[in-house]
Amino acid sequence: MTDHPETFLNHLRTAAVGVLERFPEQLKPEIYALSFRIWRTDGDDRHPYVAIGYNTESQYEREKYPGDEGEVRWNYAYWLLDGFEMLGNIPEDPAGSRVYVEEVRQLGVWYEGELDLDRVLHDDDLRARTDLLRLHFYDAVIDLARHLHADGVIEKTLGRPLPVVVFDMDCPGWEADATEYANPPELIEEFMAWQRESGEFGESEEADPDEAEGAGSGRGRHSG
Repeated sequence: MTDHPETFLNHLRTAAVGVLERFPEQLKPEIYALSFRIWRTDGDDRHPYVAIGYNTESQYEREKYPGDEGEVRWNYAYWLLDGFEMLGNIPEDPAGSRVYVEEVRQLGVWYEGELDLDRVLHDDDLRARTDLLRLHFYDAVIDLARHLHADGVIEKTLGRPLPVVVFDMDCPGWEADATEYANPPELIEEFMAWQRESGEFGESEEADPDEAEGAGSGRGRHSG
């Protein structure tokens, strides 16, 4: 037992180990990247989750086409995305839901009531809470990836270090900053090279000079 109270991040760290261990044994040798797909139920930032999955060499071979130059290998649009375990404030993760709600309540960013996107757009307080909820979850997921690398969990479970591509399909382009921050540089050289060649990485810095400072907190590509 620990003297420290349970946090949502600690929950993710513990639960993710089991998720990785439950990957199909026959697929583990051909997994070349892990995927941390962030989403939210019904578009509600109070109910975020991360689907912890992977892409395989077989999937890459099925999807690749002549001259793709890394697009198929590193663009999540071509990846396996369905059927993976999810962690967050969702029914599939009751323990995580309890800890998450308690934590964001303590942070003062939770709000009650049905989701009303028009209300959120026109209420400065609700919009600020929504942004903070999203950034809080981004922070947790990126920190989870860094922890799994630092603790050797990925190498121990899958037999070798593997890159973790962190992405949110509601925020295209953010995965470049998030993935860079979530991984040791040597693991994502190929991913980052493709990002630069495709012109995806580095564009946001021109639009907002403060974004680089917030990349590690998920701010690098998030427009709110």
